[in-house]
This record gives sequence, C-alpha cells and structure tokens, in this order.
Amino acid sequence: MRLSRLLHEGTWTTPPVSAVVVEEELHVAAAEGSDAWRHTSYGFVHDTEHALLEPLPASGALEVDLVLDFAEQFDQAGLFLRVSPEEWVKAGVEVSDGVAQLGAVVTHGTSDWSVAPVPEWVGRRVTVRASRSGDAVTVRARVDGEAFRLVRVAHLDPGAVVTAGLFCAAPTRTGLTVRFTGYRRTDADAALH
Repeated sequence: MRLSRLLHEGTWTTPPVSAVVVEEELHVAAAEGSDAWRHTSYGFVHDTEHALLEPLPASGALEVDLVLDFAEQFDQAGLFLRVSPEEWVKAGVEVSDGVAQLGAVVTHGTSDWSVAPVPEWVGRRVTVRASRSGDAVTVRARVDGEAFRLVRVAHLDPGAVVTAGLFCAAPTRTGLTVRFTGYRRTDADAALH
C-alpha cells in the first residue's frame, strides 16, 4: 500500500501529533497552529505544516486522495511541493469563512493564495494532482472520480530539486485529523489542455 510505504519512507517537514494507518487510510492529526505561509498581507512566516515528502522528478506527477470531512476555519489538506523554506506550493481544500474552498498557495519568497468555493465536495473523496513538466507545475483536482478541473499553473524551475507528498495543517484549532485514502506517483500530464 502506497500510504503505508510513504509513512515509513517519507520525511515530515514538521511531525504531526500522530500519523497512523487505519484500514488502508492514513489518519494524520495536525497540531494547533500548524500552517505554511510567507509574509504577504499577514506579515508572518509559518513553516510548520505537516507535509510527508519524497523526491519528485523533473517530469512526473503525484495524486493525493482525502476525505473532505473537516469544517473549521483554515483547516486544510492536500499536496505539498517543496524546494526550500522560501519556495513551495501547497494545493488542496481549505475551509475559509465557513466554506470548503479548492485552492493553491504558490510561494517564491512570498506567498499568494487563490481559492474557489466547493461546498458540494463536503463529505466526499477529493483527489488533488500536481504534474511537473518543463518550467511548470500544473495542479488539478476532482471529487469522487469526476473529471479533473484546473486549479493552477505555476512556475517551477526545471532544475529545482523538489520533494512532494501529502500535507495538512490546522492554523486555528486542535483536533483536526485528516483521512488520506490514496497516494499515487504517475507520469506527467501530456498537455495543459
């Protein structure tokens, strides 16, 4: 099982409260105050997300599946690509202002944030996909096996050494446990469209 292997062979950016395999799911409990953000608008730096990473080649993709059963402000989970503390991408679902939002944060020294509401995804299995090719990473997502939708195309230096994997964070509360149900490494997307 890929999740079990990742748990034993991957490296945490910040260890979570707990991470255990339960009936072929990986349950990750986030620490209160965990987050990933650099400067923009808020003026702070958070580098305490719980990301379980392994190397991602210059041409390759990964997919992370999770159950969207969390609902507190800024609860978040999905995938994480990391070059350094100053250069990274996180993408997935984050609760903001009471609504589940599909989005991404791209950081090249400073962070940006883009979201779109997906309240109809609550209680369902979300898949987030990141495909690295050339000078870009393309992020897509879907729910319950529906067609992927484009989330973001972001610059990523083709020579960058990247680690990638699943992540979660709980900036404002205790008690967030994310149920990851799948993790796959695949070939990079053949085309953007």
